[in-house]
Amino acid sequence: MTKTYLMNSLIEKVFMGLNDLMLEIKQDPNSFFGDETTENKVLRQVLKLVEDTISEVKNQAVKCLGQLIKIIRENQMELVVDSLINYSVGKDEELRDISGLALKTITSELPPDGKIAGRACAKLTPKLLGQVSNPDTPPETLLETLSILSILITRFPAHFADPSLSPQPLTAIGPLLTHSRAAVRKRAISTLSQFVLVAPAELFSNLLQTSILPFLAQNANLERQRTTVNLIAAILRQSPQQLTFSLGEIVPGILQAVQRDDDELREGCLQALETLLLRSPGEVTSFLNSIVQVGIQYITYDPNYAGDDGEDEEMADAADEDEDDEDLDEYSDDEDTSYKIRRSATKLLSAVIVTHPELLVSLYKDVSPVLISRFGDREETVRLEIWATYVALLNQTSMFGGLSQATDSDNAVRGKRKRDSEERMDVEETPYSLLRSQVPTLSKTLLNQLKSPTKTSAATVQASFQLLHALLGVLPGSLSTQTGPIATTSKSILSQSPTTTTSTLHLTCLSFLALFFSTHAPAVYSPSLPTLAPVLLRSLGERHPRVASEAFRVFSALLNATRPLKNGGWPEQIAEVRTCAEDCVADLWICAPDTMKTKGGKEWQAICRTTGNTAGAVKVVTKVAQNVEISDQWVNSCLEWIMVLLKKSGRGGKPEIFTALDTLLNRYQYGIPRDLPSSLLPQVKLYVGTSDISLLSQALSILALLLELSPSTTFPEVEKELLSDIYQIAHSPLADRQIATHVVPNLVIGFEKSSRAEANPSNIAKCIGQVVRSSQGVAAEDVEAKPATVVLSLLIMGELGRFIDMSPQHQVFDNAIEHFSAEEEEIRTAAAFAAGNIAIGNLHLFLPAILKVAEHDPSKRLLSLHALKEVVTHCSHGQLEPVTDLIWTPLFHNSTSDSEESTRNVAAACLGKLTTTHPSRYLPQLHACIRDENPAVRATVVSAVRYTFAESSPSYDDLLAPLIMDFLALMKDTDLTVRRLALSALNSAARTKPHLVRDHLPTLLPILYEETKVKPDLIRTVQMGPWTHKVDDGLDARKTAWETLYTLLDTCLPKLDLPTYLTHLLPALSDPPVTKDTVKQDLERAAELRRSTMRAVAALMKVLAVGSAAGALSTGGTQKFEAFVEEVKRNELWGPEFREVVGQ
Repeated sequence: MTKTYLMNSLIEKVFMGLNDLMLEIKQDPNSFFGDETTENKVLRQVLKLVEDTISEVKNQAVKCLGQLIKIIRENQMELVVDSLINYSVGKDEELRDISGLALKTITSELPPDGKIAGRACAKLTPKLLGQVSNPDTPPETLLETLSILSILITRFPAHFADPSLSPQPLTAIGPLLTHSRAAVRKRAISTLSQFVLVAPAELFSNLLQTSILPFLAQNANLERQRTTVNLIAAILRQSPQQLTFSLGEIVPGILQAVQRDDDELREGCLQALETLLLRSPGEVTSFLNSIVQVGIQYITYDPNYAGDDGEDEEMADAADEDEDDEDLDEYSDDEDTSYKIRRSATKLLSAVIVTHPELLVSLYKDVSPVLISRFGDREETVRLEIWATYVALLNQTSMFGGLSQATDSDNAVRGKRKRDSEERMDVEETPYSLLRSQVPTLSKTLLNQLKSPTKTSAATVQASFQLLHALLGVLPGSLSTQTGPIATTSKSILSQSPTTTTSTLHLTCLSFLALFFSTHAPAVYSPSLPTLAPVLLRSLGERHPRVASEAFRVFSALLNATRPLKNGGWPEQIAEVRTCAEDCVADLWICAPDTMKTKGGKEWQAICRTTGNTAGAVKVVTKVAQNVEISDQWVNSCLEWIMVLLKKSGRGGKPEIFTALDTLLNRYQYGIPRDLPSSLLPQVKLYVGTSDISLLSQALSILALLLELSPSTTFPEVEKELLSDIYQIAHSPLADRQIATHVVPNLVIGFEKSSRAEANPSNIAKCIGQVVRSSQGVAAEDVEAKPATVVLSLLIMGELGRFIDMSPQHQVFDNAIEHFSAEEEEIRTAAAFAAGNIAIGNLHLFLPAILKVAEHDPSKRLLSLHALKEVVTHCSHGQLEPVTDLIWTPLFHNSTSDSEESTRNVAAACLGKLTTTHPSRYLPQLHACIRDENPAVRATVVSAVRYTFAESSPSYDDLLAPLIMDFLALMKDTDLTVRRLALSALNSAARTKPHLVRDHLPTLLPILYEETKVKPDLIRTVQMGPWTHKVDDGLDARKTAWETLYTLLDTCLPKLDLPTYLTHLLPALSDPPVTKDTVKQDLERAAELRRSTMRAVAALMKVLAVGSAAGALSTGGTQKFEAFVEEVKRNELWGPEFREVVGQ
């Protein structure tokens, strides 16, 4: 007994010693370092404990090695690796297992940075591959070794790209594909697929020709064919681009193999096809029909059940459901694995649906009926997968099925004027029309599965409601014939109290009911309300907060759907329940106001609280005030409550409070009380400032409303307390479009007295322009009597010229033209603004003058074009049409005769705007110039077309669609500038009109990918004094190409082949740094951030130096910091700069 006690005590001490060592290393890695001899002694002792006979000690030693491997020296790392490798090939099975675990631990814990990872990989890999190649290696060791290799390739792929590595992983692992143990083959497939990406091309080609393609033949060995198919699926998951060029042989082979009489092979083939669709959707387009047919064939594969689909339906419709359940149970056999094939076939069809939304019409014709027929599959996992697949089909329909709906509706309208037979011929079949025709069968088949929801699993019932919810999202109101079964099933679910496992089912059911009520006419579900109302009312009082909240949403949907209604208290629980209850009260007031007015209004005492979160209450008050004829007494009480909320600090909820205030002030039936302005204005004054522009805007709106509703009592208060503040705000650059004043001279004087940084002439001009528009006589006289600066005067004249004909004051326009020659750029810009906007007031008089300047004075051409841009931008289509011909030719001539790109851009913007005024006339003119010999003409054309993409009219899209590819074909132009502008046009089209380019991407993407590459012929060397500098003329085009590809990710993702996309993206990461970060400000900001970090480190050095001198600091943290400082000093990139900062 004493001996046993001593042994246990010794084991405990060893275990705790290892634990203490591990914790110490975690807290302070430097604590292990000291005398190297001592370090080696400790390390050898830990390795020796790996051989211990006590499992707890061995496991603790392995954990300790996982921490030590992060910090030990390189020669010590070699000792650890050699020892563990030797253990793993020994005869002791238990030692082999623990050494394998240790190797996995240290490879998982190796630090990714530094030299030790590279040394470890260089040391481990050949020995591990040697073990794999050795035919005498036990299967258990092979499994561990393959797992370790998998960890290494996952964490350190760069270390395996060396072609000199011997033996090569593919060569070593390949023979294991024929190993007698299935587990080894499976692990070999997984590991081999990970190495494919970094393997030399000739080795992978050899693997393909010797171990893959031959075993896809129809008469191949069954076992090898299973392995081959699984290997293909694994490679597709890891690096699908490697198989792209062999898919023409691989896919037919898989389609042949799936027909062989072997369930395991069939399942593997279906999974491989699914992976192929998900990873390389574009490459398998030519095989889609065959793949879909295979999915349809095997989704019904059930050799152990003799009934056909018709018998399935009869079984589902049978009255005695319990007997049916018993019958189904008879078919559930533990040895029956056919359900795996049906499930894999379902996932295959789901992959087709997700990756090829362009096939929606054919999917609804061929796949949807089959899915519906299998809604009652006897295996629950298959049933749920089929329903999930149908939800995916509905989601794709919602997203992509409406792309041609405008055309469909046009056809439908035209069809009404023809005979019925002609209408049926003309109407195009769409996903929506096909789905609508299948809804009766779908809903009946699905609801038949829920005849006994209490006996059906919660997951199944929940999935069915999710499918019905998705259906209503696509086809609102489509379940009107199934109200009875829906009500019965919902009652059965909601009658039971929600538990931890069923609460999600309750939420799904309630969410569906809310959507059902809001998308169907009341007459549809009114007969079922007596069935549903009691259980819904019961749900309102549920203790589960989300269930109660969802129940309130159901009642809100029901109230809104059945308004107006002709003829209590509600629960106060947590915030979400309260918010939903408040929304429900608001709906009651809106839908049944006469009934609610008789209830005494006690609910408002609970709603209008001043503590806690009041955002929901403010919205409720606003909603009721907007929709209900309410008494002045109610408005008064709500205003008092609102004023209390205005006093509370913080911005949260203030915009909604001002909205409520505006609504309430407008709801007084007999005018606002005389004492209200004096009590309300002090609260509003708090927000009259430039600290929050949006709240300033709302506060000024409230002041304007008070002046309108009660001028006699409000104006004295405003003039006394607020007007001086408003004057100061009026010329603030922060108050753009927020100015509200009536004294023009004070605005101009304030502008003249303000510093240049504080004043914003554009704001002042806009303000005066609006004032003059409403009171022209007085304000115009003030402007003339009080001249401001030249810039302000020009801007004001421009604002006035839009609506005042300046022809009687022709000298004003001439003065603006003369200022085109001013020295200051601000004056020249203001002059162009003034000239263009004055021309709007009298186009026939002033427009020719601007065109004349543009034609005959090259120095003023750009400013003249800016003036024309003001004309084109601010004129309506009706104003532009008579003068479009007058402007078109000069614009085109000036844009192509001037070499300045800024001139061309302004002219192109004008041409684009003019094109949208009469597209049928001008779009063909642009199209006719795309092959002009002059590259400047082509550049102008593609720029102008890009500006037309802002036009959202469907009629314009119809005109543009046949021509857009001709314009975008300029991406292949010989001129670099034209190519860049065409790329920019594609970017704009992808952003604003993706439906016009989506189907053309197979043609456009190869061109786009080509433009992302660095072209050596566009790189030139420039001499800058004694230095030479390389300039990449293709940089801008390359940046534009990547911006376009980024846009396509947002708008055309289903049309992109992501593996191909990534093959072009990854090499670009090694592009010169200027491509990755070309913005000068960002570079400067990064440099300043780096210097700030260095200054902080220098300051810490001084603090630590003082502490060390005083003897206050002696922790391991100080040693870490000192090591960090030394590392920074030695760094080649940052070292010199850091030494400069610290003064060393």
